[in-house]
Amino acid sequence: VVATTDAVEACTGVNVAVMVGGFPRKEGMERKDVMSKNVAIYKSQASALEKYAATNCKVLVVANPANTNALILKEFAPSIPEKNITCLTRLDHNRALGQVSERLSVPVSDVKNVI
Repeated sequence: VVATTDAVEACTGVNVAVMVGGFPRKEGMERKDVMSKNVAIYKSQASALEKYAATNCKVLVVANPANTNALILKEFAPSIPEKNITCLTRLDHNRALGQVSERLSVPVSDVKNVI
C-alpha cells in the first residue's frame, strides 16, 4: 500500500486503486459546482492510471457521488476495462438493503449477501 500525493508514484504499476478523494459539498454550493471540482480531480487521477497503472488494474471509486466519479474516471482512462471500474458507498449499500427488505417484507437484519 502506497499513500502519497504524487499521482505518478501512486499509479505506477498499480493493480488495485481505491479512489477515496473527492471534493466535499460545502454550504452554499450547488451540485454542479461540486461536479466541476470532481471532474478536475478525476480527470487527473484517471489520466495517471491510464498512463502508469497495470493494464488489468481494478478500480474502486468511493468518493461521492461515487457513480458519477466512476463514470468520469472511465472516460479519462479508456484502456482500463469498464468491467474493472466499480463504485460503492455504505449509504448506497444500506439503501439497497432497505429496498430489498421492504420488497420482501422482511427485517433488514434478515437480508444477507447483497453486493
